Amino acid sequence: MITYQTGILAEPVPPLARHVFFTLESSEQLTAALQRLAAMVDGDATVVGFGKSLLQALDVQLDRLRAFPAMSNAGIDIPSTQHALWCWLRGDDRGELLHRTEVIITALAPALKVVQVTESFRYLSGHDLTGYEDGTENPVEQAAVDAAIDSESPGGSYASVQHWVHDLKGFKALPQQEQDHIFGRRLSDNEELDDAPESAHVKRTAMEDFEPEAFVVRRSMPYIDGDEAGLVFLSFAKTLDFFEMQLQRMIGLDDGITDGLFRFSRPISGGHYWCPSVANGQLQLSAIL
Repeated sequence: MITYQTGILAEPVPPLARHVFFTLESSEQLTAALQRLAAMVDGDATVVGFGKSLLQALDVQLDRLRAFPAMSNAGIDIPSTQHALWCWLRGDDRGELLHRTEVIITALAPALKVVQVTESFRYLSGHDLTGYEDGTENPVEQAAVDAAIDSESPGGSYASVQHWVHDLKGFKALPQQEQDHIFGRRLSDNEELDDAPESAHVKRTAMEDFEPEAFVVRRSMPYIDGDEAGLVFLSFAKTLDFFEMQLQRMIGLDDGITDGLFRFSRPISGGHYWCPSVANGQLQLSAIL
């Protein structure tokens, strides 16, 4: 029986989505607010994740959950912008997503206050705005479940969310071979390059090259905010260790080689969230309430 929030692994990523972030305003009102949220969220159209500070307000400790760590190396800064609660609203109609957002905001008030909303979208069949396919190496079927879902108590999954801002004009000005070498794949057919440099993204994040193997399921989608454009990076895993291992290697903490992505893109946010299980079509909050 499926007990995880099914939107985590649903394929493909939706045509449209909204990432909604909340900060805690009233601990006294928190339990009632979360009960209202649980009654309206099935984990499919809307996926919900709780930050460490929210669970601390409930006097709950999950050993595998922690706040997103700020990292830096060789002129690269990875910020932490951890929030108390994150909702990933999935759909195909911007108006419906807007109204659903407002319903959730109302249900969570006055305990939680919305502080950021980012609209994202599926580009082509699941590509980054650079044109390169995202999530090519994702595990599939049972392997995806094994990678993304924590089968141990209290179950669920762990989400890592970042906003990456792209310099698309600068990237497109690079020769095609140089673009391909940044990703380690050919744009034309998505084939991995045998002669890709060690800085290529596919080599920095090859999940099977870590010890232990660091498999995550990526569910990233592009976003546009005025003149700013980039990617809302989203990954799910049974432990946050796997995402952090990849990020440390990307910024060169392992071997001094930095990921080619940093030539045209930089992260401006970062948060970790625990996504609880579902039962009878509702969020299962017995582990924290």
